[in-house]
Amino acid sequence: MPKDVILTPEGLQKLRDELELLSTARRREVAERIKEAREFGDISENSEYDDAKNEQAMLESRIALLQEKLRMATVIETKDLSTDVVQVGSVVHVKDEKTGKSVKYTIVGSAEANPEEAKLSNESPVGRALLGHRRNDTVAVTVPRGPARKLKITKIDIGLK
Repeated sequence: MPKDVILTPEGLQKLRDELELLSTARRREVAERIKEAREFGDISENSEYDDAKNEQAMLESRIALLQEKLRMATVIETKDLSTDVVQVGSVVHVKDEKTGKSVKYTIVGSAEANPEEAKLSNESPVGRALLGHRRNDTVAVTVPRGPARKLKITKIDIGLK
């Protein structure tokens, strides 16, 4: 059973843009590659044709996945957010009680998660632990490697524009 996809308006637009690119320009490019590969002769032993067909299958699979995500999407609106409690769309400032290091995370749905940009999924260990907590709460986060971390929430902002 498919699960709901939680997106910010920015994440929704990124998915729409990617779908548009894949279903127009990329589809044409792959179709052209298949056409050119057919012109090389016998397709039963034509590696260019096989490669182009494989690329087409992967492209169509990605398009179908994006369409499904967009169909299942729940978009988080700014008016629905508050700075009282951590929720999807919140920017959470936390301080690691062991190291003293302060970090800022944006809590997003799994479709938008990008740890390099400090965008954590609401399904990740840290994201899940922070959800529902308030400023000055200390949250114990079980991480895959090492002992549990204790994070103190120092500030909650609204992350959406």
